[in-house]
Amino acid sequence: MVYTDSKKREDSQRRDDMETFYSVKDFGAAGDGKSLDTEAIQAAIDRCSQEGGGYVLLEKGEFISGTLYMKSGVYLIVTVSAKLTASGSIAAYGTDTHYNRYVNEHDMDRCFIYAEEAENFGIMGEGTIDGNAERFPNEGSIYRPMMIRFLRCRNVKLKGIKLHQAAAWTTAFLDSENIWVEDLEICNDKRYNGDGLDFDGCRNVFVARCRISGTDDNLCLQAGSREYPVENVHISDCHFTSICAGIRIGLKSIGDIRNVTVSGCTFQNVWREGIKIECTEGGNISDICIQGNTMHNVSRPVFILLNNRMEEIGSSVELKEMPEIGTLKRVTISGLIARDDEEMEKIHYRFQDDVMGRPEFGGIRVDANKDHPIENLVFQNIDYTAIGGVRLADIPEGYPEVPDYMAKNDTDHSTGQRTENKTDYTAEKKPDVKPVTGKTETAVSENYYPDWSRTTHLDIRNVKNLILAQVMVSTVHEDERPKYLVEGCKCLKEEIYDLD
Repeated sequence: MVYTDSKKREDSQRRDDMETFYSVKDFGAAGDGKSLDTEAIQAAIDRCSQEGGGYVLLEKGEFISGTLYMKSGVYLIVTVSAKLTASGSIAAYGTDTHYNRYVNEHDMDRCFIYAEEAENFGIMGEGTIDGNAERFPNEGSIYRPMMIRFLRCRNVKLKGIKLHQAAAWTTAFLDSENIWVEDLEICNDKRYNGDGLDFDGCRNVFVARCRISGTDDNLCLQAGSREYPVENVHISDCHFTSICAGIRIGLKSIGDIRNVTVSGCTFQNVWREGIKIECTEGGNISDICIQGNTMHNVSRPVFILLNNRMEEIGSSVELKEMPEIGTLKRVTISGLIARDDEEMEKIHYRFQDDVMGRPEFGGIRVDANKDHPIENLVFQNIDYTAIGGVRLADIPEGYPEVPDYMAKNDTDHSTGQRTENKTDYTAEKKPDVKPVTGKTETAVSENYYPDWSRTTHLDIRNVKNLILAQVMVSTVHEDERPKYLVEGCKCLKEEIYDLD
């Protein structure tokens, strides 16, 4: 239910006397784009919840606010005539809004809109929530509040709203269930870590018809705790544009992730991965169905990795020691159309000093440790035109194997840190590569390397029960690499057609 002005609100009131509306201006909000309206908006939210729930309305104006605490039964309505803007002062943000679950990312402790153990609430409307990103530095301090963080909540709805310029992540849903996210417009291009939708430890999640553009992963499904698995997630009819991944499943995968469907989505200008699945922290990822999606200029349409890792940056807070390798099984990718054109030949930036990706080394890549293979993987009805144009001389030497760090005698398993005996790891490090800019590209994290592929289209290794059915490949420019490589796999079907 969306209200664009007072008349529509009044009409609706006459239709349903049970619904209750609270205008923030009745509680003293100025809405003049200058005054700090935190207290007035919060008073309206509190009163609405205390009296049994209803709708808190922002109309006709720009409302500046610090941290707002959502409550059970309250639906915050930002109408088309209104804008809710995050304060540019860190003093306006609460210090009790729950720590982000990544190691060494304390700079994102605070947030703009927060809820904890609330139910039957949400944010709706046709207006804009602005994170005021330009008022906060990129990194190195606490001055980067997330826009929305909901912890252990139930029956949550986000619908129709525009979420622009978050200072860090746009949303973080943590250990929550029954979440509906529909018709959102998320746009971030000012700051690092501009994630769109992040679900950690959530179940029964429905995402539909959202348009997301950002400076990090557009949509993430993660399991940062064994207590809260991710399950029953449905993503449909969305559009993704990203400097990193369109959809990332895993990385944080201490707990299990299962029963996920992605259908009818478009991915355009995604400079790392379209669909990225990483089981890296000892949990289990299973029953993933990705069907009927279209990609245009996506560096790596699909990237799937099963390994174990423990890094200072990117590890989960709960990960105290190097995990055993988990399991990754029953993944089906079907009806995928992926097309590259000359745009892929350009270098793409988040910011002037930041080069992301090497599109010429793209392609679909699947990998695992040879003793812990991925199980039951299907690629069916795939039509992939890659940019190509890579010479063999451009490819670094020594394609690394996926290690099992628990099997390494030169790893301190209590800390996950490598000891001084690093001889066995030499070949696993990503070689220095000279990008077009002339800079030396170094490995950012183990989950990202290698950034290159031995093949033009499919580089698949260590899969038990692999099906490749009706896979069609072609290139824009002649490429000296082989079109595909299947290695260390039990292949049940290998049906690949070269259209060049």
